[in-house]
Amino acid sequence: MSRATNSPASRKRRKRTLLRAKGFRGFRSKLFRYAKDAVRKAQTYEYRDRKRRKGQFRALWIARISAAVRNEGLTYSRFMEGMKAAGIEADRKILADLAVADAAAFSAIVAQAKQALANKTAA
Repeated sequence: MSRATNSPASRKRRKRTLLRAKGFRGFRSKLFRYAKDAVRKAQTYEYRDRKRRKGQFRALWIARISAAVRNEGLTYSRFMEGMKAAGIEADRKILADLAVADAAAFSAIVAQAKQALANKTAA
């Protein structure tokens, strides 16, 4: 008597892995043995990079804000200090979008931040 191997479930599992490996190069997309490792590695990178993407966007926003603020004669850190002193609670994503899309509105915010900095140092 031979042992039961649950062939349909095994085949389904292997097929699922090979479908996920579609588009990989060479053996990694054709043979289960190699596709299994490639898919596991890809999922690891995928999970890690979902977290990493958030930091990359934050760095991009900061770079955009910094460039726009330097045109106004401030540094990024002084601008953020002025924003806090002025009580303006706009996040970096919004500020970066304003810096790129609406320079006049961004300049108005920078002016408020400068005024708050001047009041802070005078007091």
